[in-house]
Amino acid sequence: MTKTALVTGASSGIGRATAALLVERGYRVIGTSRAPDALAESVRVAGVEYRALDLTDPAGVERFGEQLGPVDVLVNNAGESQSGPIEELPHDALTRIFQLNVFGAVQLTQLVLPGMRERGYGRIIMVGSMLASFPLAYRSSYVATKAAIKGFADAARLETAPFGVWISTVEPGSIATGIGERRTKYIGENSVYATDFETMIAHLDSNERSGISASRVAETILRAIEADKPKPLYAKGSRAPIVFLLRRVLPAAVIEKVVASMHGLKR
Repeated sequence: MTKTALVTGASSGIGRATAALLVERGYRVIGTSRAPDALAESVRVAGVEYRALDLTDPAGVERFGEQLGPVDVLVNNAGESQSGPIEELPHDALTRIFQLNVFGAVQLTQLVLPGMRERGYGRIIMVGSMLASFPLAYRSSYVATKAAIKGFADAARLETAPFGVWISTVEPGSIATGIGERRTKYIGENSVYATDFETMIAHLDSNERSGISASRVAETILRAIEADKPKPLYAKGSRAPIVFLLRRVLPAAVIEKVVASMHGLKR
């Protein structure tokens, strides 16, 4: 029987690459976008059923779930990349990023779980970020959302695995998806943090431009989906195997300095 996969944020980057790979693997793929009717043909992936979904609208997410039907695989990929010193992050921006990156993904997970549990099979992937494991200055709101979604996944998989439903987090490192062009930034014109902030952003954008492709991350997501017993965490990019090893053996203060140095900051 053909399995159905739901991929959020399927119009660009990792979501688009994942949707395309799942189609190739024979899945029926539902891909979400905030405005699917406005997607250019060059962006659309053949074989993907595009549906409108705004994860910042909880009532809309609920309606979407009611019309969804059975889902075997959920890839919670849609999200916002946000930057700014914590002192200057507007409350409404914080609320929005948590609704989009965390609460919306959790709500979708809650909506598909009953059917997965009853059928005895399900795969749920939270697309996180290696920044959740290696925090970076001026990225506190984004880091916090990715750490939160990882926490949900790590704890919830212990509840759902006995029913054949496995939840995993995939943490990409630096990925060349053009996300830097869409990153929201909150920094005052005369901010005392401006020099360090701009330095960090310049290094972050440079690292992402030279990062691995979205298709490489999609391959990792597929590996997690098709594993008999998926691992809690998969990391890809930014020399993940080495840096996670170093994280286990080096003091946290050393890791903080290394991450800061990689982004032009002195600590």
